[in-house]
Amino acid sequence: MKNVYITAIAATLPNDPVSNDDMESVLGQAGEQPSRARRVILKSNKIKNRYYAVDPKTGKPTHTNAELTAEAIKALGAPYAEELDCLVCGTSMPDQLMPNHAVMVHGELANPPCEVVATAGVCLAGMSALKYGWMSVATGQHKRVVSTGSEVASAVMRGKLFEPETAAAVDTLEKKPEVAFDKDFLRWMLSDGAGAVALEPVPAKEGLSLRVDWIDIRSFANQLDACMYAGARKREDGSLESWKDLPHETWLEESTFAVKQDVRLLNENIIPTTIEQYLPELIEKYQITADDIDWFLPHYSSGYFRERVYEGMKNGGMEIPFERWATNLPDKGNTGSASIYIMIEELFQSGKLEVGQKLLCWVPESGRFSSSFMLLTVCDARAES
Repeated sequence: MKNVYITAIAATLPNDPVSNDDMESVLGQAGEQPSRARRVILKSNKIKNRYYAVDPKTGKPTHTNAELTAEAIKALGAPYAEELDCLVCGTSMPDQLMPNHAVMVHGELANPPCEVVATAGVCLAGMSALKYGWMSVATGQHKRVVSTGSEVASAVMRGKLFEPETAAAVDTLEKKPEVAFDKDFLRWMLSDGAGAVALEPVPAKEGLSLRVDWIDIRSFANQLDACMYAGARKREDGSLESWKDLPHETWLEESTFAVKQDVRLLNENIIPTTIEQYLPELIEKYQITADDIDWFLPHYSSGYFRERVYEGMKNGGMEIPFERWATNLPDKGNTGSASIYIMIEELFQSGKLEVGQKLLCWVPESGRFSSSFMLLTVCDARAES
């Protein structure tokens, strides 16, 4: 297996940042009254700014998912956007059911023919794309791969697609902040963005690179029902009924294509399953300790989970103090499968990285409960020669 290096990284966030006070005017109001739940949710999730591919004046989209992804790839600069052997794109919400997201991005780039792969899922789609790219270079299949993660959640989060929140729901939110992940409330949490990395068998000739030491991904769908879903109705037994099997009128009446969350499942299982059950196995497999880690980059969807992630890591055998965390949820929002790219890019550009430092990245998803960890090492051409 060859060494694999992230030699370039870029992130793209559409338009200007949107503050908490401006969210509803950009996304559109649900019903005749402003949302009574919005402030409660925002107080819990700790997000202050986010980005939407929406024109704030007209409410019309400014980017498709494919266009935003292509922008991130182009931001890598030449030759990465023009001369690549393989393109791997992950997203939870492509612009269409078919063709796949990656070929649409390839069409936007209009670069020469290459292998093109799309990875599906929720937040893990971006990490899965990165792992495919890593393995492609490590096995010698390709010499230059670009992997991406992207989301344009605003396309399905506009107010007209949601029913007004009820007073009862707001009362529940005051007592249990995790209820903020229900169908009517996810639109106050999700946002848009795209990130891209170039993967090669040698580090960049100048500046720092990130060596990919390993990427480990695990599904726990054998243990738990679907938790976050769209395009389906959840039955009482926990199974999903596909949109294809529902009457057409139901699609609108029940907001079938809106993103939904089973809050009880989420709150009870996300940390115990994706960290506490999984992490001890990785500690033994890769012989790593908390002292080995200089930076921890965790993807969590809400500030409500910050302390719980810390406790989960501690219980799993790796207590990493907050001063070694690198997160940007308050200012960049929850960008799903793009989040890990956007976090790495921000830290990479911060000037804080030094040769030899190790970055531990964690991305879970509650689709049907999956988790991933990735270890990166900061290096340069001299250190790897």
